[in-house]
Amino acid sequence: MLGDYPIQGRGAAEISASVEAAVGRGELRPGQLLPPMRELASTLGVNPNTVAAAYRTLRERGVIETDGRRGSRVRAKPATTGREFIRVDVPRGVRDASTGNPDTALLPPLGPAFAWAADRGDREPVLYGDAPVEPGLAAAARADLDADGVPAGPVAVASGSLDAIERVLAAHLRPGDVVAVEDPGWGSLLDLVPALGLRIVPVGLDDEGPLPQDVRRALEAGARALIVTDRAQNPTGAAVSASRARALRAVLAEHPHTLLVEDDHGHGIVDLPLHPLAGVTRHWAFVRSVAKAYGPDLRFAVLTGDDLTLDRMSGRQRLGPGWVSRTTQRAVLRLWTEGAVDTRAVARAYGGRRDALIAALAARGVPARGRSGMNVWVPVPDETGAVTRLLQSGWAVAPGARFRVESPPGVRITVSALTPDDVDGLADAVAAAVRVSGVRGYV
Repeated sequence: MLGDYPIQGRGAAEISASVEAAVGRGELRPGQLLPPMRELASTLGVNPNTVAAAYRTLRERGVIETDGRRGSRVRAKPATTGREFIRVDVPRGVRDASTGNPDTALLPPLGPAFAWAADRGDREPVLYGDAPVEPGLAAAARADLDADGVPAGPVAVASGSLDAIERVLAAHLRPGDVVAVEDPGWGSLLDLVPALGLRIVPVGLDDEGPLPQDVRRALEAGARALIVTDRAQNPTGAAVSASRARALRAVLAEHPHTLLVEDDHGHGIVDLPLHPLAGVTRHWAFVRSVAKAYGPDLRFAVLTGDDLTLDRMSGRQRLGPGWVSRTTQRAVLRLWTEGAVDTRAVARAYGGRRDALIAALAARGVPARGRSGMNVWVPVPDETGAVTRLLQSGWAVAPGARFRVESPPGVRITVSALTPDDVDGLADAVAAAVRVSGVRGYV
């Protein structure tokens, strides 16, 4: 069952560490079945309760999953190892439309903003005990949030959207709690939730966002938190509409103790209005990243929320990293105040590429989705076959397995690097690879 790798250890900590190390080195592969607890206990000469405790630790750490009589196996995306094993290795000469990265030509130069921030830091050094959030940045962020209808709340800064979401979930949830997430959804989030010892319940979505009936079903079944992407949903490009927001707020009003987390990473690259859900539940957080519009390496997001959530999140942050560099905060503030990014032009650029590809695919009988952002989602009957054939045609796309829980197969195509001359050739390659004249979308 385990090949040449023997699980070792006498105590629960040693056994769990042995399994985790093997997964991290690739000696235990995703999906590989582990021995039944009694069998392993007999092999190791320990009490079955010891193995049970080890397996429980591994589940809480997001390394393995247990499915009743089917036993325990290494998670498809174990938290203990690199979760990019599903990503495509792009051979030389193949165009890469798989990464989800922004077009670097649309990102602003960072040098002048950081030079200004560094000069200010020389004149006004930030020291231990100083405020963790740059006052000017907090004011600017709060003004933007107010303009978009996000409820009042304090402002905090985190090292990107995922860091912010992790801190918010940790502020309220405990291992074993259930989190409702979009399916298909952001692959990194689908990895993070079980890594925190939380359980996922998938929520379907269409172009207007999460389906209210799915959200209601998840919350009635005991989900304690709901994570929603407001715009540029990854991987489908969905954006919450005004009517969908009203329907979702009505559902949330029936479950006021739900922790609501909204991710607006599309801010600055979409031209669709924001329709926030916050303000209905007792605890909520709204996260806004600068990665797509200003650069992923900034590792920067602002967030707001109810007083208790932000107090817990900020208090825990103080005990760890302390704060996000005020030099970086000042540089981001400089980029904002100087209008370093023409957000309307960026939104038009991505929208034009996205719409052109969707139209070209439709002309070839291939259904595709992408209402906002930089990605197009294409349902396919066979992900592996489609990805392989596209590679042979000179295009790398992301297999949908990175983004799915229960939803049907698909592939994600990032349009960031597409030129007008690319569209027809890519559409021809997709149509040939998918062979889906009669295949319908997954919603």
